[in-house]
Amino acid sequence: MTIRQKFLQLVYPIWMFIARLKPRVQPVQANTRSIQPIESFYNLKAVQNDRVLFSFSLLKNKKVLIVNTASDCGYTNQYSDLEKLYQLHKDELVILAFPSNNFKGQEKGTDEEILVFCKTNFGITFPIMQKTTVTKRSDQHEVYQWLTDATKNGWNNQWPTWNFSKYLINENGVLTHYFEPSVSPLSEEVERAIKA
Repeated sequence: MTIRQKFLQLVYPIWMFIARLKPRVQPVQANTRSIQPIESFYNLKAVQNDRVLFSFSLLKNKKVLIVNTASDCGYTNQYSDLEKLYQLHKDELVILAFPSNNFKGQEKGTDEEILVFCKTNFGITFPIMQKTTVTKRSDQHEVYQWLTDATKNGWNNQWPTWNFSKYLINENGVLTHYFEPSVSPLSEEVERAIKA
């Protein structure tokens, strides 16, 4: 870990407190009417950090939490919280990390460097995808095109406002929640959504 990363890890609780005071958008957005997707979540795919193609059809009957991540961000300590969440619910929940350099260059590492960073510093055991684009641009990853386009997922147009934005998909492939980065993976809001 760099000196900056160690400092960010130290001030993480303060960062989370301040971020909850002034969220960029509504901290939690929910699909309260159970709107079904127009395009199937299970048709999506992504390349894992180890270059193996991951088909989302393997995720049927599991809840899925998709998170855009970065190694050099005030929220990076959420990797630890995500791993704890994964260990608590790994029989029913899959967490997929999508490293991205879209927010102020906070993920400069290569795929190999990201993997080493995550395993060495946080003991990550859930799948990490290749570094990709998560914001609305011409090269936006197809998974994030689905997550952020109501004409595909049925209701949500909210794209990630920063690193560690979270999207929860239920065991039937329905996008149920969007969580702002300021919402901890171990929060009551996330726990309730997983148990719903």
